[in-house]
Amino acid sequence: MSYDALFQAANGFAMLGWLLLVFLPRWQYTRRVVIFGTIFVLAALYAVLFIGNFWTVNSGDGLMTLAGIGAAFQNPVVALIGWVHYLAFDMFVGAWEVHDAQTNGLRHFLVVPCLIGTFMAGPVGLLLYLVIRTIQTRRISV
Repeated sequence: MSYDALFQAANGFAMLGWLLLVFLPRWQYTRRVVIFGTIFVLAALYAVLFIGNFWTVNSGDGLMTLAGIGAAFQNPVVALIGWVHYLAFDMFVGAWEVHDAQTNGLRHFLVVPCLIGTFMAGPVGLLLYLVIRTIQTRRISV
């Protein structure tokens, strides 16, 4: 399978997970599909790509300098590895937001903007969720 095809497949898996989190958060299979069908698959893909391309990722200046990161991401394989990393971690954060909101009795319509924010800009969505959660529960905790 080509790297372009892997990129498209990873995006498809991620989109499936995000759609379930936004539109079917309480469906009995959402958690299983998101964790095992999306996060697990993305994490496994990341592991295979990272291990299989370890020397490509860590060549030149490596990832210890800004110039090294910039140079590394000029390589499409390294960009794909980084993208899958973002997809997996952002999906994990989104799944946690939904689970935590359900545990704390937050209404889902409050979580949807956080999920969109997490999907589009990772930490921004998480920050929004933590602010909303703190306001709604009147306590600071994670």
